Amino acid sequence: MASTSTTGQRTRRGRRWRTVDIVVASVIAVAGGVVFWGWSQLWTTTSGAFSAFPPAQAVMYGVWLAPGVIGGLIVRKPGAALYTELVASVVEALLGSAWGLSVVAYGVAEGLAPELIFALFAYRWWRLPVPALAGAAAGLAAAVLDLVYYYGAWRADWMLTYVVLVMASSLVIAGVGGELLVRALARTGALQPFASGRRATVT
Repeated sequence: MASTSTTGQRTRRGRRWRTVDIVVASVIAVAGGVVFWGWSQLWTTTSGAFSAFPPAQAVMYGVWLAPGVIGGLIVRKPGAALYTELVASVVEALLGSAWGLSVVAYGVAEGLAPELIFALFAYRWWRLPVPALAGAAAGLAAAVLDLVYYYGAWRADWMLTYVVLVMASSLVIAGVGGELLVRALARTGALQPFASGRRATVT
């Protein structure tokens, strides 16, 4: 009983946010928000190239889902994915998003989705399938919101194609790409204060 109690106390302490967790997650979020803003401009500028088949533009989508997954992978604590994606969306809104304050609602959904995946694995298992799944889940959340708010008049096959492409883009860019980025950062020593920096090559 004493051993179980001690283990539980260690787990709770290990999941408390430190100052370094807040600072690094915030830096990722702010950088992500700036990228969001720039990517929004690119999305608008290139939309004409996809006029023949608009759902195909979804291949670009994954960039918007990356901060939440990356934040979760680095900090490895409850709330990291949601915090990072949400703050990034707020920064984008403050910079002047083409979609206004609605991006903040997206930030909540796109942060909660990978958060649920990380929680499903108890914030303990971080091998590549987990961030890949987290990226795909974030993509699903974003695609569903898009269909509800913007593309409800599309044909069913266009809707399905869009959802699949958003999820695939998010899996590759946010999930796999996020994991590779974290590993690269870990090799530089920049993530030494985090478990992700000390054990990235084996977890």
